[in-house]
Amino acid sequence: MARPPVSLHALAAARGDVPADILLKGGRVLSPTTREWVTTDLAIADGVVVGWGERDAHEIINVDGASLVAGFVDAHMHLESSKLWVDEYVKAVLPNGTTAVAADPHEIANVAGLEGIRALVDAAEKMPFTFGVAASSCVPASPFESAGAAFSAADVKTIIDELGAIGVAEVMNYPAVINGDPMFRDIIASAGWRKVDGHAPGLRGRALDAYLAAGIESDHECFALDEAHEKRQKGMWVFLRQGSVCQDLLELLPTVLSHGPMCTAFCSDDREPDLLRDEGHINHCLRLAVEGGLNEIDALIVASFLPAMYHNFFHLGQLGPGYQADVAVFDTLQGFKPSLVLQRGKIVARNGVIEPGAVPVLEAPQSLYNRVRLHHVPTAAELTIDEPANGKARVIGVTSKTVRTKSLILDVSDETNDIARIAVVERHKATGRIGLAYVSGYGIQRGAIASTVAHDAHNIMVVGARDASGPADMSVAIARVAEMGGGQVVVVDGKVVAEVALPIAGLMSPKPLLEVAGEIDRVVEAARELGITLDAPFMALSFLGLSVIPDLRITDHGLIDVNEFAVVPVSL
Repeated sequence: MARPPVSLHALAAARGDVPADILLKGGRVLSPTTREWVTTDLAIADGVVVGWGERDAHEIINVDGASLVAGFVDAHMHLESSKLWVDEYVKAVLPNGTTAVAADPHEIANVAGLEGIRALVDAAEKMPFTFGVAASSCVPASPFESAGAAFSAADVKTIIDELGAIGVAEVMNYPAVINGDPMFRDIIASAGWRKVDGHAPGLRGRALDAYLAAGIESDHECFALDEAHEKRQKGMWVFLRQGSVCQDLLELLPTVLSHGPMCTAFCSDDREPDLLRDEGHINHCLRLAVEGGLNEIDALIVASFLPAMYHNFFHLGQLGPGYQADVAVFDTLQGFKPSLVLQRGKIVARNGVIEPGAVPVLEAPQSLYNRVRLHHVPTAAELTIDEPANGKARVIGVTSKTVRTKSLILDVSDETNDIARIAVVERHKATGRIGLAYVSGYGIQRGAIASTVAHDAHNIMVVGARDASGPADMSVAIARVAEMGGGQVVVVDGKVVAEVALPIAGLMSPKPLLEVAGEIDRVVEAARELGITLDAPFMALSFLGLSVIPDLRITDHGLIDVNEFAVVPVSL
């Protein structure tokens, strides 16, 4: 529905018949519709902006020339990638000025189905925050992934009708959409007037035309600037992403610099706790964009007004009368660190710190624990892949700052090649199924790392050294993440040297941001001791099982050629 009318009390305050609750006095307000700063006071009552200019108020806060902007909106993200439960996530991002997100819960859906989404929605409703939860459209992402649940078009409609979803979340199986698959036609149609997000890495030309004609409206997976420009030319929204692995904001920014900000928004997609701690959230995107040449007003519009417009957050995105009083107050725009954050007219953070009691403490339901269900812990022998007779094999090639992989042909018997072992162990239904292959780009010289965070089916991913010790350490790593109920570990010489426990669906921790971020620091440091130089090695590992991003992936079904959309043999 459109922006709801204000209460009678707020309406009276707007007329000036009664005092406002709060008056932010002496600042300048950003008007995104006219792209200008307006020097004025801002009056708030019953959680909404009720007017501009001087008036009576029960509480007057002098902001002394500060810049007042609408709270930031993350256009596309996955809560689960933060490794934090809902309350801790809100505590992490509110002080940075983010007051709303468009969340796709398909990570928890792939583990716990509708039960997982309901738990997230229930927790989100108790937060001083706008969680716009979209209906996960690809559970699992493709037929090559073994998830803990499988959604039909009816399940997607249930999420929209019963749980109030804001639209259909990223539709990842673009071959099915392009080819007119009946289930995906039903899923897209279930959105009605709501938005349908896309996931179309590298899609161009007629394939893109078909994807758009089928009803997809946005994308956050552009590989190149000219691809992003073509998508915008054709009316598609392009989200500029800055996550822990995927960092394409600056590469795609020239499309905004050259053609204006229309149909763009910032998104974090997958941002880990250490990055939230060190750089912030959407305010980090703002800093990068301004450093990259975007003017401050346009950057702020891309951070709040445009994503609110896209997602039909009719009550957010600007500070005009009648809009929700989500306000980020900046003493200076340099660095985009707010001195004050209000949500629904209440102060929730000051100078980067959450106000005491502003965010309620919540626990994840016990039903989301104990979600690692193995047939058995694979032995070293079961994790040993037979070397091809001629040495030649298909190898997954990984690089930093992108989730795209390369399909390499390498001689795995040549010790000068950077090659490691990789395995995927199904962990939802105790099938005992294991996928084995090789990976290049990790630089791992000894030991193993393992994780139950593995987009999107979230089976156990493990990488080990290519020598004979690798499979043994891989087995120990798998056993430990299973024992913890999920998490990430580093193993050397049969011993666990660092770990992060993620017992909530094998994806999230109940601990606070700083504790989880510190644990991630330690597992990454331990991974470096194995020779791994790849940025965000665990986040990079988590994407190697996502069978809808080119070129080569691995699942428990085996090696997947995404371009051919088929299982292919490792040996040539």
